[in-house]
Amino acid sequence: MDRARPLALVDNDDLLDDLLKVAAAAGCDVERVADVAAMRAGWAHAPMVLLDEQAAQSCGEAGLPRRPGVVVLAAGPPPPRLFEHAVAVGAERVVGLPDGEDWLAGAIADAVEGPAKDTGRIMAVIGGRGGAGASVFAAAVGYAALRRGRRVLLVDCDPMAGGLDLVLGAERMDGLRWPELKLSAGRVAASSLHTALPGSQRGQSRLTILSCDRGNVDLDPQAVATVVSSAKRSGELVVCDLPRHRTEPSGVVLDRADLIVVVMPAELRACAAARRLVERFIEEGREAQLVVRGPAPGGLRADEVASTVGLNLLTGMPAEPGLAMSLEAGRPPARPRGPLADAADLAVEVLCGVPDAA
Repeated sequence: MDRARPLALVDNDDLLDDLLKVAAAAGCDVERVADVAAMRAGWAHAPMVLLDEQAAQSCGEAGLPRRPGVVVLAAGPPPPRLFEHAVAVGAERVVGLPDGEDWLAGAIADAVEGPAKDTGRIMAVIGGRGGAGASVFAAAVGYAALRRGRRVLLVDCDPMAGGLDLVLGAERMDGLRWPELKLSAGRVAASSLHTALPGSQRGQSRLTILSCDRGNVDLDPQAVATVVSSAKRSGELVVCDLPRHRTEPSGVVLDRADLIVVVMPAELRACAAARRLVERFIEEGREAQLVVRGPAPGGLRADEVASTVGLNLLTGMPAEPGLAMSLEAGRPPARPRGPLADAADLAVEVLCGVPDAA
């Protein structure tokens, strides 16, 4: 008997179909058992137990010991007698399907993943003007988190930018991109994302990439919410590369972000462009921090840029020789030292220290 999968004793065919669909949406398998005797064998060790009305009554009458994670299911609104059986078996919750599908998908994913070792956080990275280097900075933050032993998910939320995988030199890696990833509202197990998406492993830490491709495909905001919320709940650092223009998927990320970082060069025109972005943030009640990168053709200092734009300065970042040539050659921004790495390390420190937005 597989202890990593929830156990289900469900005889109602329609209810079982609904349960299996929910589990599939969460990226998990459910192990069915035939009777109370088989349920007793895995009762103590399964991460979750799912019962229909008859099973709840039978398990209660059999005197199975109380345990957490028992959920009783109903097809449609639960009848009053179902709650009596749920109390007798020590269930934590009674759920009617299909109304409770979103909650159940999340609960199954949580049970399979287990408690997160680390606290998840979401960072939104956005350019103060076009070509500001936000995608490169987002990728560098991902590698900085990887060096610290964290599991990190890089999410590309700008379909018009050509694909974040190009920034990482990962365009030939096997794995799904946004157009092939079929998700909806609810939650998916983070382990399923790691299996489906390209990435790189370093010991117990992993950098996973969810990139757009070279096509012009609109992102589903519900799918974006599912990905970032699921990864955060599992304890991952989620770094999202956002477009400058307002979109529904980027709004989903900004609403959930623990830290918003605006990246911009030390240029007068960039100050004017970034100021318009900041005014939008002010209207929406958002706070952000600023990363100012060199070179500064007119001699603008990072603190002067921050004062002009109206954001708190996270850090200034001098120009890094050879970075543009390295990126053009397909080498990711993964250097452990240098201005970009130092700024990315600081961003990870700040991200891990800010209060949880959720």
